[in-house]
Amino acid sequence: MEPQDPVKREGRLTPVIVLATLIAAFGSSFQYGYNVATINSPSEFMKDFYNYTYYDRVGEYMNEFYLTLLWSVTVSMFPFGGFLGSLMVGRLVNNLGRKGTLLFNNIFSIVPALLMGFSDLAKSFEMIIAARVLVGICAGELAPKNWRGALGVVPQLFITIGILVAQIFGLRSLLANEEGWPILLGLTGIPAVLQLLFLPFFPESPRYLLIQKKDEEAAKRALRRLRGWHDVDAEIEEILEEDRAEKAAGFISVLKLFKMRSLRWQVISIIVLMAGQQLSGVNAIYYYADQIYLSAGVKEDDVQYVTAGTGAVNVLITVCAIFVVELMGRRFLLLLGFSVCFTACCVLTGALAMQDVISWMPYVSIACVISYVIGHALGPSPIPALLVTEIFLQSSRPAAYMVAGTVHWLSNFTVGLVFPFIQVGLGAYSFVIFAVICFLTTVYIFLIIPETKSKTFIEINQIFIKMNKVPGVHPEKEELKEFPPSTARQ
Repeated sequence: MEPQDPVKREGRLTPVIVLATLIAAFGSSFQYGYNVATINSPSEFMKDFYNYTYYDRVGEYMNEFYLTLLWSVTVSMFPFGGFLGSLMVGRLVNNLGRKGTLLFNNIFSIVPALLMGFSDLAKSFEMIIAARVLVGICAGELAPKNWRGALGVVPQLFITIGILVAQIFGLRSLLANEEGWPILLGLTGIPAVLQLLFLPFFPESPRYLLIQKKDEEAAKRALRRLRGWHDVDAEIEEILEEDRAEKAAGFISVLKLFKMRSLRWQVISIIVLMAGQQLSGVNAIYYYADQIYLSAGVKEDDVQYVTAGTGAVNVLITVCAIFVVELMGRRFLLLLGFSVCFTACCVLTGALAMQDVISWMPYVSIACVISYVIGHALGPSPIPALLVTEIFLQSSRPAAYMVAGTVHWLSNFTVGLVFPFIQVGLGAYSFVIFAVICFLTTVYIFLIIPETKSKTFIEINQIFIKMNKVPGVHPEKEELKEFPPSTARQ
């Protein structure tokens, strides 16, 4: 096979790359979505299990506050585990490689699946809480980070599919019942089993083989399988040159990332976008969807179908986002999405406040929740993670991922932990908080975030050079300018 032009080579998606990408994304992103939503449908049965288990131990039932606290801890342990996983991923990839990390990480999916599946038999709600932490570690370690444009939205599509599958299995007639809820929780191990079956047939990361393992021949074999042609010497040399440049640049730690004036607005932007994404209330809807719909006046027998319908809409809009992200641009989709979420939260607050006065207000509430999901799926859900890749150059990107992941998971944890108490305290006005966050995030995006569509990393970096008001230098050297000459030299 004839060697390819390097520019064409970089953008080509061979079947091996596509399949490996889809399997990796399925294992992590599907897990994320499934575990976000699976806890919602059987919540009442699980709370009863908690209460009866507690009664068997101490001879009395939990009071309402303690039960709410224990349940909110159960919900929030998944994002807390995700936070722990995001801290572990770098070390694991360096030691085991991408493929090895993916395979090893399945432990954090299969073990919690067994714990949750047998928790009822063991009469232990502690097993569920521990399992939620472990399965969160699995999701936190495997977040895909290296795609742009339409491919960058693919992980979000798998998340929404995971949410929908959990909502369908969570129908009362299927698994969200007194006998089936442990099975519903235990199904989270299936993606891990599929990864164990198929991933060994795919090559290891060529970069890991070349840089970490020092095995050039193995790296060439992996590249040949991934690219589909024999002549990969030029790409091997590119990887080596990139590694030499990174070593010359030195390691940009998270602390150094915050100190660098040349990256000030990039760091602030990622923090605002990731916090806005999670604190805007999207996971409150998935963690507590049935409770929200019940409070909106939906009949108890109909809630499960409305919830599943919302999940189907979420998948459909995310598919649309894959096709429009390159057409309409990141900034526009973020502005549109957060604006729709803000409007939906405001109208929903009014609808909840007047549902006892006006008979058709429950329908308005349902429309508001669906509108919110549509708005979030268009921009706030998929775009922030994509921007982490686009607004940082290679030397600072690992530290930026660490900051973004930390903000993402801790914000998610906060929502899961405190939303039940917000609902109790504020009632119909619970969504005012989310409306304020959506509004403030929209204003920030309008004032600060540039459009990155169809721009190279260097062009994007030039935009932020002007925003950060640093002296003009070559864009590719910008992130190295604050290092001493001995480390900044290439």
